[in-house]
Amino acid sequence: MNNGDVPDIVIHRLPLYLRALDQMAENGQLVTSSQELGQRLAISSAQIRKDLSHFGEFGKQGTGYDIEFLRAQLRRILQVDESWSMALVGAGALGHALVNYGGFRQRNFHIDAVFDNDATKIGTMMEQLRVEDQRYIPERVRELEIYIGVIAAPASVAQAVADMLVQGGVRAILCYAPITLSLPEDIAVEYIDPLLALQSMTYYIHKRQLIIDN
Repeated sequence: MNNGDVPDIVIHRLPLYLRALDQMAENGQLVTSSQELGQRLAISSAQIRKDLSHFGEFGKQGTGYDIEFLRAQLRRILQVDESWSMALVGAGALGHALVNYGGFRQRNFHIDAVFDNDATKIGTMMEQLRVEDQRYIPERVRELEIYIGVIAAPASVAQAVADMLVQGGVRAILCYAPITLSLPEDIAVEYIDPLLALQSMTYYIHKRQLIIDN
C-alpha cells in the first residue's frame, strides 16, 4: 500500500522502468526517450512522462533522459540503493529456490533468516543459513531488524505466519502462498501466484484461437 499522493499503480511501474534502463546501460547506451521506453514496455510515452513527473523533472524535451542519472533517481525513489534484509518462511523446494536465487543479492535484497515449522527441517542448513523454528519469528525478526518477510509456506499457515512477521516488526510481505492475507493497512503486501497468471493466459489462448478459427 502506498501512503503518499502517488498512485500505487505508478509505484508498481517504476521497477519496470528501472529494469529497462539497467538493460540499456548494460548495452552501453547513454540516452533514451519516453518513446523508446514505451516501445520496450508496451506503455505509452505519455504515461511514462506522467509517472515520472510525480517525482520531478528528469529529462529535457528534444534530448531525452540521461540513463545513468535516471537510474540513480529511480533507485533513490524506490530505496533500492541501500541493502534490505529479508526473512523467509518456508524451507521447502520453493524456499530453497529463493535462497539460491542470485537476483535478490544483485539488487540489494538479502535473505538473512529462514523459518519453518517442520521438525525435520529445523536446524538444517540452507546455504549459509540455519533453518529456525517459526515459533520464534517475532523475536528473531525484531532482533535482526528485518522489515521484509517472504512467505513460501502453504496457504493453510500463511495468515498465521504473516501475523507473526508483523508482530516482529515486518512492514512489507511478499507472499507466494495462494491466499489473500488480512493485515493492517500500513503493511505493504505483494502476491506472486503463477497459477493465476496461467489461468489468465489460457483465456487469451482460447480467445485468439477462436479468432483464427473464424
